[in-house]
Amino acid sequence: MLIELRVRDYAVIDDLSLDLKPGLNVLSGETGAGKSIIVGALSLLLGERASSQAVRKGADKAVVEAAFDVSESPELEGRLAELGLSGDEGILLLRREVAAEGRNRAWVNGSPATASTVGELGARLIDIHGQHEHQSLLQPQAQRGILDVFGGATELADKVRTLHGRLEDRKADLEEQERRIQEIEGQAEFLRFQLTEIEGARIKEDEEARLEEEARRLAHAEELARGAQALYEGLYGGDDSVSDRTVALKDLLHQLARLDPSLSGPAGTLEEAYHLLADAGRKLGSYANDLEFDPGRLEEINVRQDLLFGLKRKYGPELCDVLATGRKVREELAALDGASFDLQEIKKEVEALEKAFLIAVDELSAVRGEAAKRLKEETQGILPELGLERGRFEVALAPTEPPGPLGGERVEFRVSLNPGFDPGPLSRIASGGELSRVMLALKSILARVDQVPSLVFDEIDAGIGGEVALRVADRLKEVALHHQVFVITHLPQLASRAHQQLFVEKGERAGMASTTVRELTGEERVLEVARMLGGDAGSAKSQAHARELLGQG
Repeated sequence: MLIELRVRDYAVIDDLSLDLKPGLNVLSGETGAGKSIIVGALSLLLGERASSQAVRKGADKAVVEAAFDVSESPELEGRLAELGLSGDEGILLLRREVAAEGRNRAWVNGSPATASTVGELGARLIDIHGQHEHQSLLQPQAQRGILDVFGGATELADKVRTLHGRLEDRKADLEEQERRIQEIEGQAEFLRFQLTEIEGARIKEDEEARLEEEARRLAHAEELARGAQALYEGLYGGDDSVSDRTVALKDLLHQLARLDPSLSGPAGTLEEAYHLLADAGRKLGSYANDLEFDPGRLEEINVRQDLLFGLKRKYGPELCDVLATGRKVREELAALDGASFDLQEIKKEVEALEKAFLIAVDELSAVRGEAAKRLKEETQGILPELGLERGRFEVALAPTEPPGPLGGERVEFRVSLNPGFDPGPLSRIASGGELSRVMLALKSILARVDQVPSLVFDEIDAGIGGEVALRVADRLKEVALHHQVFVITHLPQLASRAHQQLFVEKGERAGMASTTVRELTGEERVLEVARMLGGDAGSAKSQAHARELLGQG
């Protein structure tokens, strides 16, 4: 609630400081004393656009600052923490400065902030009724929220919002998966062609080297055969071959080794050399005999090499790269199959979420429909006692297609205060006093569920008096059981019900008009209520009537 308000150099206010209390607070005073100016100053804390014309003549700037007790508003304290603007525990300080020239400024808990941030926070704490600005009940989202709280549908509304969010997320996933599949399917035919081409070649990683070796051998078969045959003859098969001469030499060396054992080493070496030479000669002979020139096989190899060369040009540069491309293509085609499966699973989830969402929407619509009827009946029953005998109130539920995160209907409070006219949107009521009384009717019903702690009613007494004024006063006092209520009034019936009465008067300071406010107690309050009764405030009769009213309070 609002615990302190300070206004400096704003319009006719020089320096005003108010300590405020819970319950019903009444601001009274002569017409023109500046009561509504205080409301105007307060509206700056609700995001009202600041005008340099509001700065008191001769001052550099106007300042409006307020302290709120937010100890019972954990959501607001959470929002302050989110904004990095937390202050002393349980206290919120809002400040606006309006410069006569230059830049306007704003603070939250002593930290610089934007006017919109101050307005956002202030709107959570104060509702001003009597002018169309800053009245949360005039906003469609607030009307919807209040209807849900009144009907006990907040959890269901949260469920609808949550399901809608999940549904939209999965729909987005579905679109993304479909897009991905379309991209892959657009390339699938080409990918399959690539895979068939690569896998059909049955490539082996070491194939190139082996093919090149075989091709070279086949291409030089005659030369290799002649050379191998000559080597065979020279080493083993011909007359006076190296092997024959080596036999004679090794036999001679063995004879000498029998005479001198120290020669047995070289004899062994020459013996081994003979066998190696003979073995090499025999193998070269076999090679020469077996070697054939096969033009058909050479052609096969050339064709194979051309195939591999072509694959390397397309998928290379090396054969290992061709094989890697094959693996990649195979994975992409497998992903297409997997994506198609995932797509079906997502579709099932979307269908299930859509079904659950529509069921929740229908349930919410039914609860809202019942709540709208009850709220209409209760509000309709209160309007006559507030001086709106012919007032009609209704809650219009207009279907929305398709349903969204807020449900399946728009919620709009409508009212008609003149016979013969259909109810229209609450925001189009022209009379501030009538609008304030409609708001009072709603607030008296919603007092226990409305989250805005401080309510300001300006012009609520316009056009009423007598018994109706007493009923309005009683309603205000009832609302004040659950909210801090401020009422600007000329009616003694309203003033008599106040827990705190503040007297607004205009005087003169340093040759300039200046508005001041002081709390009235005891006899001062009796005299003010007597003045408000319209008679001679100093007469015993007026004072007795005032005491009677205050006694009823």
